[in-house]
Amino acid sequence: MHICVIGTGIIGTCTGAYLQRDGHRVTFVDPYEPGDACSFGNAGSLSPSACLPVGMPGMWRKVPHWLMDPSGPLTVRWPYLPHVAPWLVRLLYHSSRKEVERIATALRALLTPIFESYAPLLEWAHAQELVRHDGCLYVYSSREIASQWQWGMDLRRRLGVEMRDVNRDELESLEPDLKGRFRFGILAPQNGATTDPSKLVKTLNAKCIANGATHIRQRVTGFKKKDGLLQNVMLDNGETLPVDGVVVAGGAWSGNLAHILGVTVPLETQRGYHVTINSSNLTLSHTIMAVEHNMMVNPMAMGLRLAGTVELAGLKPPPNYSRADALLARGIEMFPHLDTSRLTKWMGHRPCLPDSLPVIGRAPTVENAWLAFGHGHIGMCAGAPTGREIAGLVAGRAPSIDLTPFSPSRWSGPQSFQRLYRR
Repeated sequence: MHICVIGTGIIGTCTGAYLQRDGHRVTFVDPYEPGDACSFGNAGSLSPSACLPVGMPGMWRKVPHWLMDPSGPLTVRWPYLPHVAPWLVRLLYHSSRKEVERIATALRALLTPIFESYAPLLEWAHAQELVRHDGCLYVYSSREIASQWQWGMDLRRRLGVEMRDVNRDELESLEPDLKGRFRFGILAPQNGATTDPSKLVKTLNAKCIANGATHIRQRVTGFKKKDGLLQNVMLDNGETLPVDGVVVAGGAWSGNLAHILGVTVPLETQRGYHVTINSSNLTLSHTIMAVEHNMMVNPMAMGLRLAGTVELAGLKPPPNYSRADALLARGIEMFPHLDTSRLTKWMGHRPCLPDSLPVIGRAPTVENAWLAFGHGHIGMCAGAPTGREIAGLVAGRAPSIDLTPFSPSRWSGPQSFQRLYRR
């Protein structure tokens, strides 16, 4: 079949790659270059342990303080608050222990086969050197402080994530640059990272193009249907693209397209920031998650990347780089000897849903349309697993995991918040 994949980030690219490996003809539609949005600026984590949702038990107590702290882990631009308030309420609803356990179980199933799912694509594109599989260290100032996050860590362990306590001496042996700053850690040895997330996406996408895929640099404005099936994709230059099927994988821009297909989802953009220190003089061997700082530190090919924070402000306002400056300040606090003479800053739009579960599945009202978006903080982690599952659905194969929790239909029905999510 001829499948149009809307989006050339990690989700769209991996989906296109798996579809092409099944023998389909693939056309990517995206006004941006592959790997130039969130797939450029993310933290690069490939973490089977990243199964906890954003909303955690007790979070409601912290939100008011965070909102008043301009450098805190969560901020909302005040003009945007009336729009996003229902979404925040729904996020808090999904932060109960029962909900967190349900969500984490679903995410664990999706993320367990990260490296298994990436392996054939990396070999196919000769991109194995862009992924390392050397673990992640969660670090804390003390074991007592770490106990504040123990429930979540224990949940990970109950779901089968391997996590090993690391005392101060071993921690400083594993990462000498952490000496004197952290006294306790937890090693997740099954985790890994990409050394260059943008290059990974570009390399996989280039392989698709070399094998016959095409890339139309336009926006999708709608679809033409006949007898319940999509037949044409409408582009903003006035042209139409005849297709046999469509996959919507446009990240934070997917909500309107899903709505045109008859699916209303509460998609929100969490604006994430990073600082990449090109002059870094550190020699880190692992990805570091500084839990108290809510910041991931990843040694990459282009330098040391500090990534994190959530800003809710929508798609249109310009970046607020004081958020990136706050990350840099935390990085200097972690590593007082860090050389910061050369660095870059970035902001991107994470596509997020209030239950932290992406949408993965067939559009309920259109037989030849599939949805793959809303991956939030785990887009790079879930790129290949999602692509494999969507390709399986297109081919009529049984899913490798239970996709029910990711259903596009889970927001339909008589829900009191649904009308507030319509764009």
